[in-house]
Amino acid sequence: MKSISVVKVGSLRDPDESKRGKVAVLDIPEQEVGPEDVKIKVAYCAICGSDPHLVENIFGWEPPFGLGHEVSGVIVELGEKTTQKGLKVGDRVAGNFLRFCGTCYYCQNGQQQFCEHADEYNRPGMSEYIVWHESQVYKLPDDVSLEEGCLLEPISIAVRLMDKVSPRYGERIAISGGGPIGLLALQSLKMYGATSLTLIEPIPERRELALKYGAEYVVDPVNSSTVEEAMKITDGRGFDTVIDCSGSVKAVYDLPKITAKGGKLIYGAMYPNDFEMPFNLYKYCYFNELTVTGFYVAPYTFPRAVQVLSKYDLSDFTSKIFSIDEAEEAFRAQVSGKYPKILIKCSEDI
Repeated sequence: MKSISVVKVGSLRDPDESKRGKVAVLDIPEQEVGPEDVKIKVAYCAICGSDPHLVENIFGWEPPFGLGHEVSGVIVELGEKTTQKGLKVGDRVAGNFLRFCGTCYYCQNGQQQFCEHADEYNRPGMSEYIVWHESQVYKLPDDVSLEEGCLLEPISIAVRLMDKVSPRYGERIAISGGGPIGLLALQSLKMYGATSLTLIEPIPERRELALKYGAEYVVDPVNSSTVEEAMKITDGRGFDTVIDCSGSVKAVYDLPKITAKGGKLIYGAMYPNDFEMPFNLYKYCYFNELTVTGFYVAPYTFPRAVQVLSKYDLSDFTSKIFSIDEAEEAFRAQVSGKYPKILIKCSEDI
């Protein structure tokens, strides 16, 4: 079957073509269907902001290796013991790319995100078919399209973020980074009644989308001072919660400075694995009593993500679609930053 794979590691933005990373469509074997498995004909797989990092080989994998985890599709086969969720052939589904073992210390301790065996199970979603365990698969609501359905996984991240923020009604909140997670977080926080809701983002089109989704303020960090603008917006006190969804090492330094005393500072993105940032513990943790945290994947969120999926405006996230055979063009569009989301249509007849 066709599957988009990394065939050469390196940055997709490298101006030197000899060093630039490369993706290609390969022919790989279809995965076997076990007794508790679900075989899905993939309709769409969205490109995640983490996928270009995988091309850079942050995990040290040996190429070629597959990509993709934001999947929607239609069930075409069920294992004989796949009976726990009432799934049927023909159901429109999406799901969690991680299979948690359920038996290790962390799974038994309410910390599935640290499952000791989750990395043993990597199924590339940018393929014509994918096989997942029944526990990973969720039926889509009737009013959600397959294009929207592949965004179940990023919406689960937004749900996890809300769990971490635990926002109080009327809190002043700022988000750094207007990519898909930042814009979904913005829509989520608007539902929670956030005030002075602000997006910090250098790309004008993303700032416009933020205003469309309910931001009260947008800040261009390239042509203005993030700290000065934040203090104007918050009467000099800073935001009660500041969230980084950018993953940019250039964006993260000013965020402690714009977090209010007693506030929360959440670094909610993937960063280069060797990046270290200076942080004044006396000022921010002792004197200002900030709560600083991050998060890794989205355990215990998918049932709720299914419930709220139709509440998001996803029209701008599903407008740019490439076929699976246009993999290189799709990834060039992704790293251009021009589009809030890129979808890859993996099967033409769905």
